[in-house]
Amino acid sequence: MDPYFFYILMFVVMGVGVLVQMNLKHKFKKYSNIRLASRLTGRDVAMKMLAENGITDVQVISTNGQLTDHYNPLDKTINLSEGVYDSDSVMAAAVAAHETGHAIQHALGYAPLRMRSALVPVVSFASNIIGIVLLIGILTVEIFPQLLAIGIGLFALTTLFSFITLPVEVDASKRALTWLQRSNVTTYEQQPLAASALRSAAYTYFVAAIGSLVTLLYYVSIFSRR
Repeated sequence: MDPYFFYILMFVVMGVGVLVQMNLKHKFKKYSNIRLASRLTGRDVAMKMLAENGITDVQVISTNGQLTDHYNPLDKTINLSEGVYDSDSVMAAAVAAHETGHAIQHALGYAPLRMRSALVPVVSFASNIIGIVLLIGILTVEIFPQLLAIGIGLFALTTLFSFITLPVEVDASKRALTWLQRSNVTTYEQQPLAASALRSAAYTYFVAAIGSLVTLLYYVSIFSRR
């Protein structure tokens, strides 16, 4: 396939990615100014959701930065960014509930999360060497095509990781929205806002997965034309 097709496709994906990130930051700022009627902070939401799901071995801590929220299954911590931990906004509640959704997945042994966790060490190793392997592989493809094949295999692992991440993130958001509504943390008017915020966050993972797939196909095309 014409390499220029991949260049255009990657440019389009990058452009969409920028727009998605801008949209997410816009909603983060907008919904961070809408206070919950319940006045629960992000930390309160996470603690309450954990307690109602019978989880007692997970800590909720604050972490630096913006949009740095994550759940760490290794030390069982829900890490909430500064703008979420102490905030009683709709955005803070949505993010905190989403990350708590990951903790619930972990407690229940949710299969896609187990698969993603198992791939983390391999993907971390691959990410450290994949750039140089692919570069040398492309430069020496006519002499030693096996090196490029190895690079493609490593990149395929990172692409697989991106796609396994999708159901993990979507499921966590579903758990979050269901709980927010059931527990009356968000009002009837605020529930669609929380859903919109989490949907925008999910788009970033979707675009990342598509971008990784397009890049993988580009490398495969180089290998096939050697």
